[in-house]
Amino acid sequence: MSALFMLVGAVLAAALLFGGFQTPSRQVRIASLVAAAIVLFAGFTLASFRLVREGQVGIVTKNIGWTSLPPGKIIATNGEKGPQAAVLPPGWHPGYWPFIYDVDNVPLVEIPAGQIGLLEAADGNALPADATYAPEWPAGEEKRMAEDAEYFLTGGGGFRGPQSSVLKPAKYRINPKLFKIKMVPITTIAKAEVGVVKSNLGERATGDDVGMLVDRGQRGIWRTPLTPAQYYLNTEAQQVTNISTQMRIVHFTTAAASRNAGGDEREIIVRTSDGFTFPVDVRIEYEIKPQDAPLLVASVGDDKDGLRQVMDSRVRAIFRNNAEGVKALDYVKQRSHQESQSLKMLQDAMSRIGVTITGVRIGDVGNEQTLGSLLKTQTDREIAVQEQLTFQEQQRAAEQKKQLTKTEQEAEEEKRLATASYAVKIAEQDQQKRVIQAEAEAKAIEIQALAQANAYQQIAAQIGSSNAALIEVLKIVGERGIEITPRVMVSGSGANGGSQGTALIGTMLDTMVDRTPTQAPPALRPASR
Repeated sequence: MSALFMLVGAVLAAALLFGGFQTPSRQVRIASLVAAAIVLFAGFTLASFRLVREGQVGIVTKNIGWTSLPPGKIIATNGEKGPQAAVLPPGWHPGYWPFIYDVDNVPLVEIPAGQIGLLEAADGNALPADATYAPEWPAGEEKRMAEDAEYFLTGGGGFRGPQSSVLKPAKYRINPKLFKIKMVPITTIAKAEVGVVKSNLGERATGDDVGMLVDRGQRGIWRTPLTPAQYYLNTEAQQVTNISTQMRIVHFTTAAASRNAGGDEREIIVRTSDGFTFPVDVRIEYEIKPQDAPLLVASVGDDKDGLRQVMDSRVRAIFRNNAEGVKALDYVKQRSHQESQSLKMLQDAMSRIGVTITGVRIGDVGNEQTLGSLLKTQTDREIAVQEQLTFQEQQRAAEQKKQLTKTEQEAEEEKRLATASYAVKIAEQDQQKRVIQAEAEAKAIEIQALAQANAYQQIAAQIGSSNAALIEVLKIVGERGIEITPRVMVSGSGANGGSQGTALIGTMLDTMVDRTPTQAPPALRPASR
């Protein structure tokens, strides 16, 4: 576009000059010359304008100039020939004539969310000795250092080479002549994980700080891991190893069982002191605590292949060494002892590399091919022992039953004795009761007889004994319903009605004999005593 303006201006100026000099008028020629100069100047001026569109940045290269770049310099900061540090923002910019300047429009650098930009500078101060990355930019000047190449190369004191500082998600007017940008994902530490940082930045540890682990900001493995979050780390200068802090299990078992159980280690083969060789299925439960993760990385590199190789070696060695001191049958019987013994030894060994062993579980011990005959002998012996124990239990049960029967008999006899004793006591009490009742009845009869006798004597005294006896007889006749019509004639005479009395008494006796031959009249009971 700029060259076109210059070409058009030159053509128009030439046309004006050519047309003006074709006329004889001196004024016309002067006017044509002035117009041609104006057109040429306008074309030359318009040719220096460069347009930078929105979303772009103009990169300027100076082709013609009086001074050249100093040796070792790539970017011009004082108008030297070559790529210029300053960039052009969107808009029209005058003074950049063709052939003197080249202006290339390039898109803005956009760092999307979830990414960071790693920078490498083509120009700047030489890196400090023993440094592979430039020092981090001052806090608060990151954007200026990235977008203002002139400031980076002058007042900012930027260094050439890989930069430790990174670009966070945003849009930047970056001069591509100075910076190369590589986009990488941000560092993410997920849940149940920590990030162990091995840093190539910062000062080296000295004095008492020299060791496997260093403080944050120093060069080496940081003793404090990163907790779950997202971090803007230069992953080329600071390598992050993600370590799982979840409880995990590794299986040492047969190939078929391993596929079913999700393990990936073959079973452990042990040899006992009596010469038996057999496989042992083992499960090791372990975890890596957050504070121990840096030690693990410093010791074995990671929690995958590096850890598994070390764990495999130590687990097998411990189980083989423990088996050498016991017999095969004792090994089978003492499974819990082997578990606790192996657990303690593994805890001591693995804690040195930052691994916490939480459990050792022994599954199948041996198989039919390796321990079949031994286990059969033990089974037969155990059956015999159990049978003997069963017989002894039966004997004890019989003795207990015998003792129980004897006890029951004694209890029954005691029960009978108690019953008889109580019966005797009850009979004695009944006898005493009947005696008391008989005495009471006799006393009552005696009192009644005395009362009747007294009453009879009083009546006899008033009316005579014969009449009194006749009254008593009539009471009996009334009470017993005796017929008083005589069935026997009695003759005789006597004073005071003796004959009538005699006849009546005879009739009464006859009736009484007929009705109750064995029972005396009530009126005569006191006389019978």
